[in-house]
Amino acid sequence: MKIWFKIIIGFIFSYVITGCHSTKQLQTAINTRDTSGTIIKNKDSSLTNIHANTALATLNNNRINFVTFSAKAKVQYEDKNGKQPDFNAFIRMQKDKVIWISISATFLGIEAFRISITPDSLVILNKLDKTIERHPFSYVENIAHIPLNFSLLQDILIGNPVYVGDSIVSFRQTESDIIIGTVGRFFKNLLNLSTANYTLKRMKLDDINLNQNRTAGLSYEGYEKNNNFNFSTFRTITVSEKTKVDIKIEFKQYEFNKDLSFPFNVPRNYKTK
Repeated sequence: MKIWFKIIIGFIFSYVITGCHSTKQLQTAINTRDTSGTIIKNKDSSLTNIHANTALATLNNNRINFVTFSAKAKVQYEDKNGKQPDFNAFIRMQKDKVIWISISATFLGIEAFRISITPDSLVILNKLDKTIERHPFSYVENIAHIPLNFSLLQDILIGNPVYVGDSIVSFRQTESDIIIGTVGRFFKNLLNLSTANYTLKRMKLDDINLNQNRTAGLSYEGYEKNNNFNFSTFRTITVSEKTKVDIKIEFKQYEFNKDLSFPFNVPRNYKTK
């Protein structure tokens, strides 16, 4: 159960990074000496804000604002113990109300776990061990060791940008890329956008606390236009600290704004864990 739970939590991006430190330390560590493309250093804050804020505003306007979402995704997970068995994740979401996930191990061909997450609760149905776990939502945040709420978790799963800091410290533009460095309360975030349509290509999150040396990289590829949304169908998450975790998520099927059900029946013979 432990390895599967690690993989599940990893899938919902709970292995990222945490910390809170002085933004002054971070700003002195950011390298703005790259001479490729058009560089706007944070010394000229007015020019930085004009270009960077325009790009960030467009990125924000392109956020996926859904009512319901359903998808089937193939997930690959690798850590210090090597590559773990692939699994399929069936995801259903009703915005601001519930996230429903069914995990099926590809090598078993059966449903192994069913998870229900609401703004105030987490319930895990372990069909392999015939157990049920119930936790407050804060349990997810405690495991993740990052500031996390239900709305943020929705954005992570749907592919919206997260932890975009409110302080812009660098800006660079090339023919194909817009690169913006921001600082928030907990993270510095280096965002890479496409100049063609301002879709998110990559994010690099670094812990504000430089002593932690923790970082996470997220990439978004395979964009498709669906229901007027640009949706990334292939994503990778790489998290590094003392060890490295790699997660690859490939969305095979997905739909927006369809009627959904969220079945979660608990058999009587299941034990509470």
